[in-house]
Amino acid sequence: MATAKTRTSARSSDGMKSPVLAPTRYDRVSSLLIAAVIALLIAVCALVVVWFSNRPPAARQTAPMEFVELSGGDPEGAPDETFELESPEEETLDPSLAEVVSEETQVEEMLETVVELSDKATSQVQEVFDTAPQSTGRPGSSKGTGRRPLGLGPGSGGFPREQRWFVRFSEGATLEEYVNQLTFFGIELGALFPDGRLVYLSDLKSPRPKTRVTRSGKGEKRLYMMWRGGQRRQLDIQLFRRAGIDVRSAVILHFYPPETEALLARAEFEYRKRPPEKIRRTYFAVVRDRGGYKFVVTKQLYVR
Repeated sequence: MATAKTRTSARSSDGMKSPVLAPTRYDRVSSLLIAAVIALLIAVCALVVVWFSNRPPAARQTAPMEFVELSGGDPEGAPDETFELESPEEETLDPSLAEVVSEETQVEEMLETVVELSDKATSQVQEVFDTAPQSTGRPGSSKGTGRRPLGLGPGSGGFPREQRWFVRFSEGATLEEYVNQLTFFGIELGALFPDGRLVYLSDLKSPRPKTRVTRSGKGEKRLYMMWRGGQRRQLDIQLFRRAGIDVRSAVILHFYPPETEALLARAEFEYRKRPPEKIRRTYFAVVRDRGGYKFVVTKQLYVR
């Protein structure tokens, strides 16, 4: 009863009404809306948690695989092998196909020319660095180039690093950034001239880089690479030009120190955890990393 008397307007001794505290209709409506909004937020958070907990795992992005047949003998032969039989009569060609065959022949001749030039440059490098396949091992031993052994021999298979690694430098980088990348990884440039002269180029950040000349590369144990494409070779020509050497007719080489070679090997293995003998090609790219640079694998091709 005391409460009821308090909620009603009581009069004081002097006839004035005492103030009474009570919730208004506005207070009731606003508190109801606030409670509804809080309940909706809690429900939305609960739904988000349920959705993330039941979300299926993302599909794993795998590198495209290309199966390459290595050279090697098969004691049982190929199951789909057929014999090539030549007809005693002269083969005639449909005139409508003559133009197409002519274009294909031109393309094949062009490709043969490119392969011949590449083989010539490779053989020239092998003669200087003495990297041609050797045959001084015992019959059946694993002495050789590292490729898949022929027949039933016990030799180790796979491709050596210099044949399966491809390093790509950014085409949009400036000359100074390209020099910073080479210096960061300790890469030394080399130019092999047709006369057998090998010119090394170091201290690339200097206005006039240092050079040293040798006539033999037999003592060179570092991994070296040659250009197969791209426009970065023109920057190498500019760097040699700073030292007063014209290398337009030379084969330009990149010599990788053992520490950088170890970085490439680690990045290759961490990409898909594949053993080296199962890898046909590994493509690297040079990217920025915390004020420096690092190698990242962009693609891998595998063998059976």
